Amino acid sequence: MGTLPYVDEHAVIVELGADEAWVRVRGGVERALARPWLAAYARVVGAEPREGGGPRPLAEGAVLPGFRVVRAVPGRELALEGRHRYSSYSLVFRIEELTDGRSRLRAVSRAAFPGVAGWVYRVLVIGSGGHAVGMRRMLASISGGG
Repeated sequence: MGTLPYVDEHAVIVELGADEAWVRVRGGVERALARPWLAAYARVVGAEPREGGGPRPLAEGAVLPGFRVVRAVPGRELALEGRHRYSSYSLVFRIEELTDGRSRLRAVSRAAFPGVAGWVYRVLVIGSGGHAVGMRRMLASISGGG
């Protein structure tokens, strides 16, 4: 998809080493993005892909409503991409092992919002703070804090 414009980054400390954090990230991302209402939302906005499938636990080639796993490096990175009528986007989870048996988990969002409809969508999703709230909740759930 090339390099998309930067949207934001969120990070949490996970009380696990990188290998254990990797298991938590894959499961947490799947739980967060495979909810039935997200599949309905994906259909409404014309997301690709619309349905989940592919390898489990999440690995390269797996799909979730609105997202395709394009890179899965155990213990290090899970990269997702998707698109719909109003946006093309990526969400990359990176795990950095710290020296004390903990890990830093970062989620980096990038997206393009073409045209007037894309601009309106960006205002509604990013400008409203809804995206940031969703990302913080997802990271809290993965880290065990929510």
